[in-house]
Parts: sequence; C-alpha cells; structure tokens
Amino acid sequence: MSRISVHPTALVAPDAVLAEGVSIGPYSVIGENVSIGVGTSVGPHTVIEGPVRIGENNRISGQSSIGSPPQDLKYKGEVTWLEIGDDNTIREFVTLNRGTIGGRSRTRIGSHNLLMTGVHVAHDCLVGDYVIMANAATLAGHVDIASYSTIGAFTGVHQFCRVGLHAFIGGYSVITRDALPFVKTVGDRNDAKTYDVNSIGLERRGFSQERIDALKKAYRLLIRKGLKVKEAMEQIRLQGLETEDVAILRSFVESSERGFIR
Repeated sequence: MSRISVHPTALVAPDAVLAEGVSIGPYSVIGENVSIGVGTSVGPHTVIEGPVRIGENNRISGQSSIGSPPQDLKYKGEVTWLEIGDDNTIREFVTLNRGTIGGRSRTRIGSHNLLMTGVHVAHDCLVGDYVIMANAATLAGHVDIASYSTIGAFTGVHQFCRVGLHAFIGGYSVITRDALPFVKTVGDRNDAKTYDVNSIGLERRGFSQERIDALKKAYRLLIRKGLKVKEAMEQIRLQGLETEDVAILRSFVESSERGFIR
C-alpha cells in the first residue's frame, strides 16, 4: 500500500486520522474528528466535516460536502455522526449530512454503493449496501434505503419513508409512502404506483425464475386482486407462496407506519 498523499493546497486538521494509502486532492478541507480508512481517495475541493468515520477504498469525487451539519432547525450543534462503509463511489457535488439527537444521532451509508452526481442524503438516514442513487436523487431526513435498491434520477423520498430490499424507483418520482421491496415504483406523490416485480433487476442479482414467479404471484394478490391487506396475506398463506422473499415482502407491509405505495 502506498503512503498517504495530501496535496499541498489541502487543509487537514491536526486530529484527523488518515490511514495508509489515503489521498487528499487539491484545495480539499478535512476537518476535526474525521477518520478516513485505508486506500480511500478524496477529490479536489471536497469538504469533510467531523465527526465522520469513512471506511476503506472509497472514491470520493471533487466538490462534495461530507459530514455537514443537518439541515434541521432543531439542531443546536450537538455531537452527531456520519458513518460511511467501504468501497463506495461518491461522485461530484454529493452532500451527506450528519444525524440529529432527535433522530438516530447518526447518518449511515453502507458499502459498495454508487451515489451519482448531486445526490443528497439528509440527517439520520440509513442507506444499505449495493444501493444505486442516480443523479440528483434526494433523501429527506430519517429515510431507510434497503440494500440492492435503485433510486432513479431526480427522485425525492419524503422523511420517515422506507424503500425496501431490491426495490426500483423510477426517475423523477416523489415517494411519500413506503416503497415495496422487489417491486418497481414510479410516479409523483399520491399518483405514484407500482408496476410489477423488478424481474430484470432480480435476474441480474441471480434470482431463479422460481423465486421471481413466487414474488409475482404474491404481488398480484397484494396489489392487483382488489383484496384488503389481511385478505391478501391469508391468500398468500393458503396458496403456499410463503418463500423467504415473500416473507420479507409481507413483513415490510405489516410493519409499515406510513402506508405503502400500491
């Protein structure tokens, strides 16, 4: 592993911890209480404000703002955190805010994610692993994005909403209720709708046709047959569709506090 590389024009706080192989680009600012893991690169004109913990082998492009204070009027300077895992690609002009005491006290980005240009992740969000957020996708505070999800360009997710495992959210959508796992969701606010199981995405993730077919049957009972949620769940049980994937779908629906997009 190569030595630490800090451009002469960059400013690094004395207590910042830079692991082996970290590179800091021109005119970047690394603030107090920042830890950056092995092999992570930070592009030019990026500002990282602590407390922030960044893992290994992340690629942070220029002009990003990492660990800035939450955009919450209740925030009064309390110590809160941003945590970033490993092997993420964070492109230009991405903004990632720390948490709030009234929330989780931290915002967390998992590992192996792609955050494209202009993405915003607000305070107290939890983003899983292998998530793709396309250009200018925006998360309000307290949003949960499960692993393997895709959030389309210029999409906004309302505070306290959840996006389920392997979900696909189409571009320019406005998500004000929970978005189902394994399912394609597209649309603006109360007009947002689901459009069947994300078959192509699941195939790319190695799902067998049998797994996809079970999810499709469960989805149609839940969404397309005009049944109440409890009736749909009973039919899923009676028809023997309770696979591990369907159990995840059912648990997501039953635990929804804001309601889910149908």
